[in-house]
Amino acid sequence: MPILIDTNILLRSVQPSHPMHLAAVRALEVLIKKEETLFLAIQNVAEFWNAATRPAANNGLGFTIEEAQEEVSKLEEFFQILSENAASYALWKTLVIDNRVSGVQVHDARLVAVMRTHNIEQIMTFNVSDFTRFSEIEAIHPDGFPGQG
Repeated sequence: MPILIDTNILLRSVQPSHPMHLAAVRALEVLIKKEETLFLAIQNVAEFWNAATRPAANNGLGFTIEEAQEEVSKLEEFFQILSENAASYALWKTLVIDNRVSGVQVHDARLVAVMRTHNIEQIMTFNVSDFTRFSEIEAIHPDGFPGQG
């Protein structure tokens, strides 16, 4: 089954000292072993770049541009990148209006719109509660992913 991988999974997977690192890496290993098709939205890559290049003092990873570029190149080799289009934009507008989405959660609605446009029903994320308002998709925490452990 195709699965979108949320940015927080990507970030934790490149932070060996983070408490969630092992859960992120193990969950990705399970998906790979099951030969699942793994996707990222363009937004995931942009969010990754944002956090990766932000100083550690500002809750970032403190990567140089070159380090971030290297990590993004790895992501591009490993994951399929989903395009956005007029259909995903129209769906995003519907989702934010119908679900009364505001603030930072508009980004989650954007991921859901891209997922639905590409017929992807699952997202793996550490922030499952951020997606509960969207009944069209299923958010799965890495610790609870079938086949984990």
